[in-house]
Amino acid sequence: MTQGRVDLVGAGPGDPELLTVKAMRCLQRADAVVYDRLVSNEILALAPPGATRISVGKSPKHHPVPQEEINQLLVRLALSGRRVVRLKGGDPFIFGRGSEEALELVRRGIAFDIVPGITAAQGCAATLKVPLTHRGLATSVRYLTGHCRQDVELDFDWAGLADPDTTLVIYMGWANLAEITEQLVRHGLPADTPAVAISKGTTRHQRQLMTTLGRLVADVETAALPGPVVFIVGRVAELAEDLAGKFAADWENMDAAAV
Repeated sequence: MTQGRVDLVGAGPGDPELLTVKAMRCLQRADAVVYDRLVSNEILALAPPGATRISVGKSPKHHPVPQEEINQLLVRLALSGRRVVRLKGGDPFIFGRGSEEALELVRRGIAFDIVPGITAAQGCAATLKVPLTHRGLATSVRYLTGHCRQDVELDFDWAGLADPDTTLVIYMGWANLAEITEQLVRHGLPADTPAVAISKGTTRHQRQLMTTLGRLVADVETAALPGPVVFIVGRVAELAEDLAGKFAADWENMDAAAV
């Protein structure tokens, strides 16, 4: 039997139209699709009708299929001769554990490819017309996970992160948001630094809230934004009013029901 292969494919942040052409091609020729919780039905529908679909999705504090089992599942499917698409939200190598799966495929001698996807930072920022970098406001951008492996305590270079010339994008940060915001302010990032919370970004269910670093926790709790939520912190958010007009200018005046 001819050995199959695995494509580690980024599905993007939610909007099916943000899939790359290469990602779509991989899906359309897949024999099996192993997919995460946040991959939409619209994207899964691009796989052939006869393709096997296997959900291995995780949610906060609930991992029904451990990562090691996912690794072995990909190996078994490939060894059975199938062309496998491992479909991940966003980009497989940005907080997606794609590298762990790739290392196992290398160890087992299985051919694979990496198909990058638009990560949530880019997708969410684009829908809000907020740049992640801008001359004079942000000379760098940093992606930060708010959830560490096995729920260990956060241990970041807080002084380095509290740089007013850097845009911070926080993934999976809701559970530890209070600690993150407190540490950033404690290490020198002004409490009035603009911040945006985006729920279900790039989808038809998207909601957003414009606030400040100091008010971020309280405002997001009041708005009761459903997950997943991405947080963008930095002076670039000041450009929202100029780039998006009245829509952006009205964010701060929205109450929780209107957001």
